[in-house]
Amino acid sequence: MMEALYVLEPGCYIRKDGDSLRVVKGSVTVKRIPAQGLRRLMLVGYVSLSGAVLDFLIRRRIETVFITPTGRYRARLLLNEHRHVALRKAQYLQLSRKEDALRAARSIVRAKAANMHRLLLLRARQHDDNEIRVAAARLKTALAGIDRAGDMESLRGHEGLSTRIYYQVFGHLIRNDAFSFNGRNRRPPLDPVNALLSFVYTLLTNEVLSAINVCGLDPYMGSLHEISYGRPSLACDLVEEYRAFLGDRLVLALINRRMIGVHDFIYRQPVPKTFVDETEMKQKRPVEMKPAVCRTFIASYEEMMARKITDPHSGQQTAYRFLILNQVRRFAESLENPAAPYIPFEWKG
Repeated sequence: MMEALYVLEPGCYIRKDGDSLRVVKGSVTVKRIPAQGLRRLMLVGYVSLSGAVLDFLIRRRIETVFITPTGRYRARLLLNEHRHVALRKAQYLQLSRKEDALRAARSIVRAKAANMHRLLLLRARQHDDNEIRVAAARLKTALAGIDRAGDMESLRGHEGLSTRIYYQVFGHLIRNDAFSFNGRNRRPPLDPVNALLSFVYTLLTNEVLSAINVCGLDPYMGSLHEISYGRPSLACDLVEEYRAFLGDRLVLALINRRMIGVHDFIYRQPVPKTFVDETEMKQKRPVEMKPAVCRTFIASYEEMMARKITDPHSGQQTAYRFLILNQVRRFAESLENPAAPYIPFEWKG
C-alpha cells in the first residue's frame, strides 16, 4: 500500500485502466499505479490527464497536486470542503484579533529560529567552525528579540534578521567543494543549492497544506504571512518550523554525501534579470534538476518522511509525516481553546 506517489516522466499522460492508472509516454506504459491505498498523487512537470482520470481521482478521493519541474506549486485538485464550520469560524475570529494572531505568529517564528540555532550549534561542533559558532550566538540573541516583539511588523523584522544570520553561514554547512552558496535567492533560484532548497520547501509546504485540509482549517487564513489572493498563508506559517529540521538537513545530506553533483543540473546563460510572466520564467530558469536526480531527491525525501521520531508532546513514536499532521491538529485545537496556546515543534534531539 502506498500513501503518496510521484509522476516525474516529462511529456507523459495518464490513462484509467480498471482500478489502476497507467502513465503513458508515446505508446509505452512507463508506470502502473494501483489505486488501493493511494492517498496523494504528485504530478511533477507537465502531465496530461483525461476527464475519465479526473473522475477516477475524485471518486477515490485521491488528493492530486501539480508541481512545476523546478518544484514550484501550481495547483491542487480540491475535493469536498471539510464540514467543520465551527473550527473555521474559530480560526477566522481568533486570527483576526491582533493579539491572538501575534501570539500564534510569535510562537512560529521562535520555533523556526530555535531550529536554525540548533542546526548551527550541531554543525559548529562537528566542523569546529568558529563562524558558524558566532552565527549561532547571534541567533540566540535574536530569539530574545522575537520574544519581545510587540506587534506584527516588529516580529517580521526579527524573523527576517534571524533568517539573514542563518543564511549568511549556510555555505559553511556545505562540505562539498563542488557546491557554493552565496545567499538565498528564489523566483527563480539562481544556483543548484537554492534550487534544491526551493524544491524541498515546496514539498514540505504541500505536506502542511494536506494536513490543514485533513483537519478542516482554511489554508488561506494565517497570521505571520499576510492574506494574499491565492497564497495559502496558514501553510506558509506552519511550514516554518520544519525548514531547518527537515528541508535543510535533507539538502545538506544529499550534497555532503555526494549523492547529488553539480553535473546533475541543467544551466542556462545568460540569466535574465526580469521575466514577463510565469511561463517565461519556467522557460528561462537559470538552473533546474535533471529528471534522474529529481527522482533521487524525491526518493530520499519520501524515505525521510517515513523516518520515526518521538513526538515531543505525546511521547509516542511517529513518522515525520504524521508529526506534521499531529502538529496541525494541535494548532486547530488551540483555535478552539485559546487558553491552550499552540506549541510549535522545536528540535531538541
